[in-house]
Amino acid sequence: MKRNQFLKSVGVGSLLIPAIPLFSFTTYQDENPQLDKELVYEFVRKSHSDINKVKELLEEHPTLLNAAHDWKFGDFETGLGAATHMGLKELVKYFLEKGAQANIFTATLFGRMDIVKPMLDFSPISLHAKGPHGLTLLHHAIKGGDDALEVKEYLTSLGLKETQIALY
Repeated sequence: MKRNQFLKSVGVGSLLIPAIPLFSFTTYQDENPQLDKELVYEFVRKSHSDINKVKELLEEHPTLLNAAHDWKFGDFETGLGAATHMGLKELVKYFLEKGAQANIFTATLFGRMDIVKPMLDFSPISLHAKGPHGLTLLHHAIKGGDDALEVKEYLTSLGLKETQIALY
């Protein structure tokens, strides 16, 4: 292509650029709006104590399952995270049956050494992981009671002493 031809083609094309906003483009965001923050807040708050309300909200809004509320300063919490650190095993099992994203805190609550140990072998720094509100794996093991006694002893043998670490 010769220089003159190139400049002509660029010139014609650049005239069309201002017209682009006139075309209607549908985005993913428009089709799938974010969940209402107040709804997510209520769901996570109720996940600390009210299994019936949680089931009602999840039935009505299935996408709440993995939604996280921002308590500020990087303290994000899902319904599963709330139920887990409260030791509400029945609610945790309900979330898992619905497909919630389990993690090392969930495994710790249930005393799943077969999951916790390999995760800590893979990522030793996870021993000091901060769950919602800075609650540690040791906190979750304590909430797990007798089911999590072996995990609790393992965590303390690795030197974990804190049940909560400041987030900020």
